[in-house]
Amino acid sequence: MDPNKNLKNKPAKEENVNTKKERFLILHNDDYHSFDYVIEALMVICEHEQEQAVQCTLLTHYNGKCDVKKGSFSYLRPMKQALIAKDLKATID
Repeated sequence: MDPNKNLKNKPAKEENVNTKKERFLILHNDDYHSFDYVIEALMVICEHEQEQAVQCTLLTHYNGKCDVKKGSFSYLRPMKQALIAKDLKATID
């Protein structure tokens, strides 16, 4: 029995895991929009409760960015596009 045989199969399984890995929707700070505007956008688009939206907005303001949602790329993409449509800067990492 070849002891390396099982090792050859493992990378393929890890590859499948990587294609399904969780990503983060990142909101980036800007100097144009009010806190209320960003909070409302997070509540509507990302379905945040008000407290969570306020916290994410403050983190974005003070740290320059904040991960506002976690999920697959296909789950996050429409939210990213909606944030961008509201003239906010968002990326998926």
